[in-house]
Amino acid sequence: MDFRFDIVWGYAPLLLKGTGLTVGISFVSIWLGAILGLGIGFGKMSRKSWISWPVSAYVNFFRGTPLIVQALIVHYIVIPPILGTTNAIVAGIVTLSLNSAAYTAEIYRAGIQSIDRGQREAAYSLGMTPGQAMRFVILPQAVKRMIPAFGNEFIVLVKDSAMLAYIAVPELMYWSNAMKGQYLKVVEAYTTAALVYFILTYSLSKLLQFVERRL
Repeated sequence: MDFRFDIVWGYAPLLLKGTGLTVGISFVSIWLGAILGLGIGFGKMSRKSWISWPVSAYVNFFRGTPLIVQALIVHYIVIPPILGTTNAIVAGIVTLSLNSAAYTAEIYRAGIQSIDRGQREAAYSLGMTPGQAMRFVILPQAVKRMIPAFGNEFIVLVKDSAMLAYIAVPELMYWSNAMKGQYLKVVEAYTTAALVYFILTYSLSKLLQFVERRL
């Protein structure tokens, strides 16, 4: 079986554009997910059941259901009443952000709880409030321990973004499917997509290792 490089070359501009959108959506989603996840993480650690129970239900839902199902719900049910129409890119970002928040919440919780209790008590003895102790003593130490987990979450998010092709987000997998549909060449389409995803995730893993060594 001959590999048709001419087909891949012809789709190269669209694949490159899709790759850029894949990285962009993943980058925005990991930041939004990290911000939302911080609040959810604190909610899970709350001793008030009326806070911790809904937050735990949120985490269990997004960690216990397939991403593609979440994307379809957001795209067809959540976004149209808000925007008045469907928007695949917005739906994709919202889905990945909400999904990522459920996982980053656990990263925050584990990171914060891994800090020795004596650190908090020492901060209180210096006259800090609980908020100041968390901001200036606990979180700075915890964040260093969270970085590998956040890096892995970003890598997972890049790979999971392929699911957004099902709601017509024009990312990498979308254009790979378009190539396969136009030329009926499965090997060229999906081998190219796999190679690009591998390059992205491998580069991110090496960057993560560099950051870990620096810290």
